[in-house]
Amino acid sequence: MPLLLGCIADDFTGATDLANTLTRQGMGTVVLLGVPRDELELPDADAVVVALKSRSIPSREAVRMSLAALAWLERAGARQFYFKYCSTFDSTDAGNIGPVADALLEALREPFAVACPAFPTNKRTVYQGHLFVGDDLLGESGMRDHPITPMTDSSLVRVLQRQTPGRVGLVPYVTVDRGADAIDTAVCALQAQGYRYAIVDALSDEHLFDIGAACAYMKLLTGGSGLALGLPRNFRRAGLLERRVSDGVPRVDGASVVLAGSCSPATLRQVAHARSRWQSFELDPRALAESTDPAAQAAQWAAGRAGGEPILIYSTADPGAVAGIQATLGKVRASDLVERTMAELAKRLVASGVTRMVVAGGETSGAVVSALGIEGLRIGSEIDPGVPWTASLSDAPIALALKSGNFGSDDFFVKAFECLK
Repeated sequence: MPLLLGCIADDFTGATDLANTLTRQGMGTVVLLGVPRDELELPDADAVVVALKSRSIPSREAVRMSLAALAWLERAGARQFYFKYCSTFDSTDAGNIGPVADALLEALREPFAVACPAFPTNKRTVYQGHLFVGDDLLGESGMRDHPITPMTDSSLVRVLQRQTPGRVGLVPYVTVDRGADAIDTAVCALQAQGYRYAIVDALSDEHLFDIGAACAYMKLLTGGSGLALGLPRNFRRAGLLERRVSDGVPRVDGASVVLAGSCSPATLRQVAHARSRWQSFELDPRALAESTDPAAQAAQWAAGRAGGEPILIYSTADPGAVAGIQATLGKVRASDLVERTMAELAKRLVASGVTRMVVAGGETSGAVVSALGIEGLRIGSEIDPGVPWTASLSDAPIALALKSGNFGSDDFFVKAFECLK
């Protein structure tokens, strides 16, 4: 089958989120972790999502990785391309959304792209160019205290404009609500006026379907996973796609572990719920900094407990505690310590027989999966909106649920393993 859609995701949880969206719309999708090897055989899929760990690295490196992924997808024959970032537009004034999107447009010789992170199912909506998280503006939500990419400005037009020399315009709700033709007219008008990007409002899935229909001809789209809802329908209308029924993932039995590295409010609640049910172990970044083998104590603790009920290993804290840790260790060092420890811990857990793992946090997920040397994932059943179970593409698969820190119900960790029974 020809490859229809080539996607580049700036973190691993976002990649599985996007793949889940496409799979649920009948598009056969696989996730490849990291820039694929040149000799890697193209999987049988309508869409491929290349998952990068590029959200919070220096923008020059993020651009390099993204262009390498684009080149592989072009060689694979993709007809359309998608740059996926977080539904809370996680970035800093230096990037990386703007620099990567600019580089992709230039490489594709395209003048214009839309930007829409809306994901109404998970209460991410865009109105008058402002991003809402539930009922709160982005800058007044828990994302304000994100330890790596604090989001204090709710205007996506302003946020993106600070990251790109290209002009950023807006397709407002009043236009979007009139349907695909009105959106197309507005987008064409912005292009004619010399704009390079359009933030597009969206309050519902129907808006996202209409935006997708209006952008069917575009070579590159950028957004959260929600914007991808309408793309399979476009390919189907063009006679290029037959609806596939996902084969799911193979059954994986074995010991179960949760590794939680996110400090988002949602993950804090999930950790609290799981701690009331399961045995748990807390990683303190200050103690990790003083250890010559930071993963050793947690690995030893897990060795006598993994195999019955799931166990929880976490490094999460409220904003005040996070600020104290960062003041002691520095923001970058604190984050790196947790990521490297979780990655090493995951390797030791898998070597000891753990085969089912939930990982909370985009940066933590990227570190863990990279350390395990997994090249690709099949998409399985959805646990909560935006978070599916996956299985590694290997002869002895590992079941993985890679969860964005902001996603999932309070009982997500418990619910995840109940899905595997």
